[in-house]
Amino acid sequence: MTVAQVSIIIPVLNEASCLNRTLCHLDILEPPAHEIIVVDGGSTDATVTIAKDKGATVVTTHQPGRARQMNLGAKLATGNILCFLHGDTRVPDDLVMLMDKTLANPDIACGGFISVMAGPYTTRWGISLHNTLKTHYAALLFRPRCYFRDRLRILFGDQVMFCRQVDFWSCGGFDDTLAIMEDADLCLKLSKLGRIYQINRLVQSSDRRVAKWGPLKANFLYLVIGFLWGIGVSSRWLKRFYEDVR
Repeated sequence: MTVAQVSIIIPVLNEASCLNRTLCHLDILEPPAHEIIVVDGGSTDATVTIAKDKGATVVTTHQPGRARQMNLGAKLATGNILCFLHGDTRVPDDLVMLMDKTLANPDIACGGFISVMAGPYTTRWGISLHNTLKTHYAALLFRPRCYFRDRLRILFGDQVMFCRQVDFWSCGGFDDTLAIMEDADLCLKLSKLGRIYQINRLVQSSDRRVAKWGPLKANFLYLVIGFLWGIGVSSRWLKRFYEDVR
């Protein structure tokens, strides 16, 4: 059976503590990905060495920024499906098949997964539930007509977004002027081409931000940032409240 060629694009910056585990999970994909492209934003730790040792294609840019890095990876990609994966996220071993089957439906323009946030000793069920609900209520609050008519969903980066390469470029890719919420913005653009679909399968992301902030502060900031983005507040202003955690 012919399976689509999937290019997995991973934007990174100082991800040495997580990247090896993520790449190990990608090693056991069945069927395998067509290629894995790691786009480094100028890491000062062992991130690049780890990526090269695991056989990934590595490109470095001196203009860091997740949207810019993912666009660069997409330009280099040769697969017909693009998958955008965070460096701290683990995926199921049938990832490629799931994406292939999802996008075999021409009515679907973009897909993602249910994200569970976990650390070494705990699973953040409350945060994970909030993130899942946010996929619905963000669209319902700010695009209610599209939510009901087109079944619009707003996916976020830790949900492992994927789409056809041709659709990605036809809508202009990520807006690299956005410092945050570039994933939600892409959903809005892709929704004009088809449904945004959430697969009923899990991916697991690091809870390091929640571990530093605490669950109450994390949930509050996720809620406020999403709301302010929805009413048009500048992403550069919002980025001040979403500090990098490594």
